[in-house]
Order: sequence, then structure tokens, then C-alpha cells
Amino acid sequence: MSQYKYLSGFGSHFSSEDERYPNSLPVGQNSPQVCPYKLYAEQLSGSAFTAPRTENARTWLYRKLPSAVHLPFQPFKGATYLRQNWDEQPPNPNQLRWKPFDLPSRDGKSVDFVEGLHTVCGAGDPRSRHGLAVHIYSCNSSMDASAFYNSDGDFLIVPQQGVLNITTELGRMTVAPNEICVIPQGIRFAVAVDSPSRGYILEVYDGHFVLPDLGPIGANGLANPRDFETPVAWFNDQPVKDFQVISKFQGSLFVAKQNHSVFDVVAWHGNYVPYKYDLSKFMVINSVSFDHCDPSIFTVLTCPSLRPGTAIADFVIFPPRWSVQEHTFRPPYYHRNCMSEFMGLILGKYEAKEDGFAAGGATLHSMMTPHGPDIKCFEGASSAKLVPERVAEGTQAFMFESSLSLAVTKWGEETCQKLDAAYYECWQALKDNFQNAEL
Repeated sequence: MSQYKYLSGFGSHFSSEDERYPNSLPVGQNSPQVCPYKLYAEQLSGSAFTAPRTENARTWLYRKLPSAVHLPFQPFKGATYLRQNWDEQPPNPNQLRWKPFDLPSRDGKSVDFVEGLHTVCGAGDPRSRHGLAVHIYSCNSSMDASAFYNSDGDFLIVPQQGVLNITTELGRMTVAPNEICVIPQGIRFAVAVDSPSRGYILEVYDGHFVLPDLGPIGANGLANPRDFETPVAWFNDQPVKDFQVISKFQGSLFVAKQNHSVFDVVAWHGNYVPYKYDLSKFMVINSVSFDHCDPSIFTVLTCPSLRPGTAIADFVIFPPRWSVQEHTFRPPYYHRNCMSEFMGLILGKYEAKEDGFAAGGATLHSMMTPHGPDIKCFEGASSAKLVPERVAEGTQAFMFESSLSLAVTKWGEETCQKLDAAYYECWQALKDNFQNAEL
């Protein structure tokens, strides 16, 4: 029987208590004079107290010790490639493609999840609560007697290689490639791995991820709420000396020590929770007549901006599906966009560029930078027999799309040494096929 158990639903108000301590949730109130088992009541707020009820996010935790019991935070002394200075490199409007990012050596230094965080690009400022960052994580060891939390925003984590076993204050979950998880701002967690692991992270400063509106699609479709899973309550009852709490605050890392684990929550209730989702459960909507649909039809989660219909960030996938359009160029069209498009590949080969774009790598097509299928894809799709066919079988590509103009860090452009200088060549062989003749 799996040690991981979940509650089903998205945005729901959940209640959970560690099965070893039944009746540990207070009845009829949040903060009784004395909590069951003499636990401490602590509220974790993910929105302003006065946020509209539809947006109000908070969870009550019932724990052995309050989170405030720790020594003062000190600057983190380890090496870090987390960045929020978007001016360290000159702007670069070119199409950018990264070869697969390195995994830590099996025989080399141990690197845990926090040490393996590297910022690739981003925009905005966590101090003003506006913007985002895109990170790569690459690690080969588990976090030991430590936990991490992000004061700046939410993490959407996309594993590409290796399974993540994540312990949060609210419970435990396992997240494998082709699954994602979201750890909201402030929730403390630790990552354990059994092998070298790599993946992508979308961090948003503004608000929280929500399901996109379905409009005329109707009540069902895309990522269905019932398929999101939140861990049940679980706590660690073992004493820990010199436990480290690592905080990402205003883009910098700090660490505080304490003599107990942060994973001491016996029970909780609320709607501000970590969750996971299996991308294979996405219900694909696609054209059954003609033309290639806009990629927004594949949106799993979105972090809205104040402008209706415009996102700080969308998380979009390109899953296996049927392609049946008639008299249509079926792959993605050539495009210039007022949005920024960062793409990654979890597994397989991306349909518009089967060569060069490899799993564990990435591309960035910045605002108004032209992009689209390479010559091999264009010529093949232009002459293909249009019969019903499965596309992207065995593949999962994704996109972080943003209304913000993303700047690339020095690590992303130079230090990682993964930028493919020859990327532009994939379009150079496209020919002028115009024929000056009447059709």
C-alpha cells in the first residue's frame, strides 16, 4: 500500500488529520482556548484577509510548535544561482535554444534541491509582488534536516528526470515526470530524490495559479478539478537538532536553525494547499474541421493579471492527441507574439522541431521574436497525406507563456554553456516558394 494518500479537488476547502491522532482538528472553531492534544493553532494566509471570498486563501494548521520558534535568519552561505537582477545581461531578442541542462555527476559533489536551483530568465520584482522567474533544478541528493519555503511567490514544478518525493507541512506527495506540482508561497517543503533529477520551475510573484475559464467549451474539459490531488496530513515525530529552515526572501536565500522539524503539523483545514496533477489526465480540445488551434486551448493552469484574458503566466502543454484537420497545415503556425514563450520538453520529440530540441533542454521566443516550424517540419507537413493520425505520441512538451518581457540571466546565457548558437539555422533553408502566376 502506498505511503502517499491524497484528497481530490482543486480550490476546495479540505480537512485532514494524521490518522495516528484522530479528532485532532478542533470542532466548530479555529482557535480554541486549548487545542486537541495541546497543539498550537496557526493560520497560514495566502491572500489578504479582506480578499473576495472567491479568492480568499488560508489554511489553519495544528502543530506541535509554532513556526515562530526558530533562531534569527542569517544569509545562506552556500553557492546559489538564484537571481532576480534582470539587468545583469544586455537584452537579447534572438531566438534562444538550450541543449539539455547538466545533471550533477553521480561521483561528484552532492547537490540537493535548493543548491541545484538556477534562474534562467524572468521579469518583475518580488518586492512589488509583480513578475515571474523561470528556474531549472538539477540535484542528486535529498534535503537532510532542512526545509525550504518561498516568501516571494508560488512554485510550479515540472519534473523532467527523476521522481521527487516531497514532504510539505501539510503532508507528503510524490511527483514523477509527466506530473506537476504547485507549492504555494510560504509553505515549507523538503525534496528527496533517489537518483540524479532535473526539471523546470515557474515562479509567479503576483497571485496564485487557477484553472482557466472554459467559456463556450462548457462545464467540463482541459484539466478537470477532480484530478488535482492534495496530500493528507502527516507529521514527523522524531526530534531533530539544528534543523535548517531556508527562506527565499526578496530573491535572496536566508537560513534559520531550530531544534525541531517544521513537519510537525498533526491536522489542518483550509484551501491554501500544495497539490499535484498528472498531465496524462488532461482532456484535449482540438479542431475537427480545419486550421491549427491557438495554444491557449491547451492551458492547464494560469496566473491571471489585472487585464482580463491576459496572464502573468500560463502553463500550457502539448500532449498526445488526434490530428484530423482537412486542407490544413497541421503543425504550429509561424508566429510573432506580444507574449513571451519559454518552452521545455519532458519526454519525446516536439512535433514542430524533432531535431535539436531535446528533453531536458528549453527554448525562449521573446516578445515579437519570429518563430515556427523548421524546414523539415514545414516541407513534410506541406505535402503530407491528410489522414487522421496521432501526433505527439510518447511526447510531452510544455510552455510557460507570459505577458511580461523576459530577461535572460548570465547563468542562462553564459555560465551554463548550454545555449545553442546554431539555433537560428533551422529556418535558414526555408525557400521563397512564391510563384508569380494566377492560381
